Amino acid sequence: MRSSSDKETPQLAHRTQDGGSLRREPVISSEKTGDACIVRLAGELDLYNAHAVREALVQACADGPERVIVDLSEVEFIDSTALGVLIEARSKLPNKQGFLLAAPGLETRRALQISGLDRHFAVHQTVPEALTATL
Repeated sequence: MRSSSDKETPQLAHRTQDGGSLRREPVISSEKTGDACIVRLAGELDLYNAHAVREALVQACADGPERVIVDLSEVEFIDSTALGVLIEARSKLPNKQGFLLAAPGLETRRALQISGLDRHFAVHQTVPEALTATL
């Protein structure tokens, strides 16, 4: 039996001994390809890093590209706060049909389905598919 002093608190579970974080940065990259902007996200997208995701997506939409593709292939978890950020970011794009999601894994796809957002976003299997999709 473990004593209460053996339990890790949620805050400590994500810290290394030197005080660094074990969590991945949520935004891997943001790059322009032709008239598209591809934002690659990763790790756990939640309340704690929603601000960084929001900032990257709003910046991607700022110049009004034809399409913004959100690469979700390396996302392991997404909560309702991060889903809300996707909705908010799409509203910043003049042509909302140009806001595309690509390559969600099983857990991310499930979150999109449960929330009903898979019916409101164009979800593609791969980034190249999203790049060539008809808007």
